[in-house]
Amino acid sequence: MKKIIYIGLLSALTLFGSCSDFLDKEPYEDPSAEALKDEASAIALVNGAYQPLQRPKLYNMRIWTLDIIAGNSEVGAGGGTDGIETVTLANFVATADNAAALDIWRGPNPGILYCNTVLESVPSMNISQSLKDRCIGEAKFLRAHYYFLLVQLFGDVPIAVETPKPGDNLHVSREDKMTIYNDIIIPDLKDAIDLLPVREEYSGNNIGRASKGSAAGMLAKVYLTLGRHQDALDMCEMVETLGYVLNPDYSDCFGGEDRNKNTAESLFEIQYYGLTKAGFWDDENQACWLSTYMGPRNTGWVGGAYGWNQPTQEFVDQYEPGDLRKDKTVLYEGCPAFDGKTYRSTMSNTGYNVRKFLVPLTVSPDYNTNSASVIVLRFADVLLMKAEALNELGRTTDAEEPLYQVRKRAGLTVRADVEGLTDDQMREKIRQERRIELAFEGHRWFDMVRWDNGQYALDFLHGIGKINATRKHLLFPIPQKERDANPNLSQNTGY
Repeated sequence: MKKIIYIGLLSALTLFGSCSDFLDKEPYEDPSAEALKDEASAIALVNGAYQPLQRPKLYNMRIWTLDIIAGNSEVGAGGGTDGIETVTLANFVATADNAAALDIWRGPNPGILYCNTVLESVPSMNISQSLKDRCIGEAKFLRAHYYFLLVQLFGDVPIAVETPKPGDNLHVSREDKMTIYNDIIIPDLKDAIDLLPVREEYSGNNIGRASKGSAAGMLAKVYLTLGRHQDALDMCEMVETLGYVLNPDYSDCFGGEDRNKNTAESLFEIQYYGLTKAGFWDDENQACWLSTYMGPRNTGWVGGAYGWNQPTQEFVDQYEPGDLRKDKTVLYEGCPAFDGKTYRSTMSNTGYNVRKFLVPLTVSPDYNTNSASVIVLRFADVLLMKAEALNELGRTTDAEEPLYQVRKRAGLTVRADVEGLTDDQMREKIRQERRIELAFEGHRWFDMVRWDNGQYALDFLHGIGKINATRKHLLFPIPQKERDANPNLSQNTGY
């Protein structure tokens, strides 16, 4: 594999986390080779590799706004130019100067840099083999995840598997995405499965780190994206052996209280601790933005309440009668009160707001105090991936059970609803179930563009009136600002 250096990595500050708590990111003062000798150094290095996931360029904003682009919701917000970069992407009129595309392009790069630093430094440290394996496994999981985000959104991207050195070529070209899958993402996740402990081996401040289940679940998603259904099934079945279960109540997965974090259903989530020395808009901010942004605008119901991500009527109409997830996912006129407050359809442009991530003022009293996690991967997703893999392998009857497990928790207990279906009917049932179960968690866009080689996305978008969407829009534009800095970066077709 050609080892090249991506220019975006060089612009990142090398910031490492403290070893006492991997959420508490304090600068590691001397990242020189001489200083990196002990266990605290190894932990500090790997802590830094997690932190870019928390930033607005990734999970604190840009990843959940993909549901808006996918048509589940509208920006809402304050109108005018508020969120205009997301509006233009969602209307499929964005150009290469789009600010959101630039954010997402740059978001993974510091994380990749930090992962490479771990992988170069930790193997030679004089520390216990178990800690060495764990740190390397965490870095490989995280690097694979960062690259997986990039290739899904941009296709071909540059490769960096070494930290930059003086004299390295900075004007590098994009590498074929299949090379990245085959040489980085899949091998890194396989290594992570071998090296990482199971989640039960973590305790105290280490709870929430990447585990064997995190890597197996992520690899299942990678294989499903590539159409490798038997491999995806094998990974889903591995996750099942590791003790993950559905939480009794759907809403147990979300919220700012400790009981909602790192639950029995969680494979991997982005951790926040709420209180922070950094400003709310800073990369090092430790407040989760979901409740702040999605609370009904100007109501004061939650800290912030900026009114983003307003569900569409078309989305709300997808709920089946008796689906318990509706009242736990969406605020609508006549829904159960939230924190003693009655919702009115006039609180939103669409008549709806997202409910599932909202945190009461008694838990998070201000816009910058929310400690809720952002869920990346949970067991319900794995069950639905298993059902999809089974159906695509021609085992439609076997796909009924994992699909039914997810629906049963939602109160949809009529077993006949998932029995006796043709493979095409089962396929549509699973796809619909993924839309509802994982709503507003950032999965819908990735699902849409992988199904039927992207034709599903185009058919759906045209069906809801987004007629501007064309095949070029299945990938985001390569940011012009990056192409100006590096003339060897090609543009995606059509932009």
